[in-house]
Amino acid sequence: MTNPYQNFKKDPEVLKNELSPLQYQVTQHAGTEAPFQNEYWDNEAVGIYVDIVSGEPLFASVHKYDSGSGWPSFYCPIDEHYLQYRTDYELWMPRTEVRSRYADSHLGHVFEDGPAPTGLRFCINSAALKFIKKEEMAEMGYGKWLSLFNTES
Repeated sequence: MTNPYQNFKKDPEVLKNELSPLQYQVTQHAGTEAPFQNEYWDNEAVGIYVDIVSGEPLFASVHKYDSGSGWPSFYCPIDEHYLQYRTDYELWMPRTEVRSRYADSHLGHVFEDGPAPTGLRFCINSAALKFIKKEEMAEMGYGKWLSLFNTES
């Protein structure tokens, strides 16, 4: 099966028209939205979060937790394959920037102060994400990930 994101090409002019100014600033220029004033920091609905630019599946509500930071936080991604990491020197110490693999969207940062089982905190900008409700996942092409929500062991 082919990867629908593999040959994803972004045209900056198209993205400027498709995204809000904040979404564009965050994803294309490594911006950061305000804490506690963003769409998903306190979202408790069941589903997955995908890249707002490409639709790459990134995070699931089953891995989301309240980190107290004011941004959506996850202790692991859906699939590491869809992420890439870079060292960010924007602040006084190096941080690990998280980007989507194919769209190369800036998503946020990952820190080593999260909960078990990984000890990681993926601190992600809502502006880089689109939420897909569990009930809509299959019709939107994300049926492969429905198994994340099985409650039986």
